[in-house]
Amino acid sequence: MMIGRIISTRILTAWLSLVFVFGAVSASAEIEQARLDAISADLQARIDANRLSGAVVMVAKDGEIQMTAALGYQNVEDQVPMSTDTIFRIFSMTKPIAGTALMILHDEGRFELSDPLEQHIPALAGMEVFVSQNDDGSFETVATDHPMTIRELMSHTGGLLYTPPLSQGPIAMAYVKAGIMNMPNYTLAESIPALADIPLNSQPGSEWVYSISVDVQGYLVEVLSGQTFDEFLQERIFDPLGMVDTGFYVKPENADRLARQYAPDSDGKLRRSDTGTFLQAPKFLSGGGGLTSTAGDYMKFAQMHLNGGILAGTRILSEEAVQIMRSNQLPDSISGIGQLYPGNVFGVDFAIVNDSDAFNGAPEGTHWWWGIAGSWFWIDPVENVVFVGMIQNDDIFYSVQLHGAMREIIYK
Repeated sequence: MMIGRIISTRILTAWLSLVFVFGAVSASAEIEQARLDAISADLQARIDANRLSGAVVMVAKDGEIQMTAALGYQNVEDQVPMSTDTIFRIFSMTKPIAGTALMILHDEGRFELSDPLEQHIPALAGMEVFVSQNDDGSFETVATDHPMTIRELMSHTGGLLYTPPLSQGPIAMAYVKAGIMNMPNYTLAESIPALADIPLNSQPGSEWVYSISVDVQGYLVEVLSGQTFDEFLQERIFDPLGMVDTGFYVKPENADRLARQYAPDSDGKLRRSDTGTFLQAPKFLSGGGGLTSTAGDYMKFAQMHLNGGILAGTRILSEEAVQIMRSNQLPDSISGIGQLYPGNVFGVDFAIVNDSDAFNGAPEGTHWWWGIAGSWFWIDPVENVVFVGMIQNDDIFYSVQLHGAMREIIYK
């Protein structure tokens, strides 16, 4: 059995650097050690059972790091241990970063949430709503009752879908044919305007559907700023926050730090499932799922949000923008975001807990999200807790169960 290397020399170095970022240690900023120990024990048991290859977890309270743990392996085949600087595919944990980028431009007065999207992306004017598909592949449609707003875009209520396998049906397949999210071959500017020829799946504002809307947000950042999406993120978020290992691909000199991804197999072993992606710069800069990062980098981003938009004296967002992002943006007719996320509504690229009992005791107002390879985080403004967990696991429902177990340990 592999013993997690908690607070090793390397980890201690990282912890000390973060003390300078978040502030001096105070006796009030403590989570019970038994809870922190239980986190490590739970994750190590899952690793020993071959359900996970490894994990890196960071927990902060009141701006101070309470725990940093690197457990298991980033490379099972060669027995390369997880490290605090292991790089992960964070997939949809990209979304709050993309939303933050767009809200920086909101702070600058470039748009209002109530603006029709087509006001800023004229190519998407006049989109219609799907009714049915004809035998020849053409669509029967009706007009929208109002143009999609940026608020609807940023809260997954604009009528868009995802590409397969997250969405199915003729609209999702039309996205594929149009090159939406075709990372090697098409840029945002080449693919997002193609949505004009594809109907919305539902009337804007009528339902919450997890969608490609954050990729549209990435293109909107490009339109409003005049920069490519990666340039904007680097200049306005990554460099100011010191997120040195976050980007749309892993540079060759850091490739040995990229964790491999695994799926639990029927024989009780882990099967490697990644295909070498994220080692070359993509053309399609996906705001919905394109970034790689480390636990330490993402902790800086999340702590900035908990602090009201500022970290170590560097302001990224206004307090007003942060409050918008962590406030429910759903219309009154939409009460939640589905059975997978009980007790949650949605803000700007964050899910938001509105029923603590239904979500393992996480306080109301906790905002969070996760990535399809299992990485997850939450920001708790009631107890002033930030939790960042990094794994690379293909079993989606197991990851969701794991996330709930971690909330139980912290809050129950």
